[in-house]
Amino acid sequence: MDNTTDAILQRTIRREFAGCIVITVAHRIPTVMDCNKVLAISDGKLVEYDVPSKLMNNKASLFGQLVKEYWARSGNAGSNSGDWSE
Repeated sequence: MDNTTDAILQRTIRREFAGCIVITVAHRIPTVMDCNKVLAISDGKLVEYDVPSKLMNNKASLFGQLVKEYWARSGNAGSNSGDWSE
């Protein structure tokens, strides 16, 4: 799925299921950035579970490292737009 279609799908899920518990399985970082909690799995084992912002502020965090890599590869390193939905 391309990024534009993914963004449309994520907006639709957030709008239509606003009052529901939604479990999202994702490989794209922006898909989970505004989730209440993130569960990171490595080699089939639970590595961490917490609020995305807390994990990003932890230098030892797998999720934090993945976010850093994602933004470095996407050319948005250091971007603090706060709009993770697109």
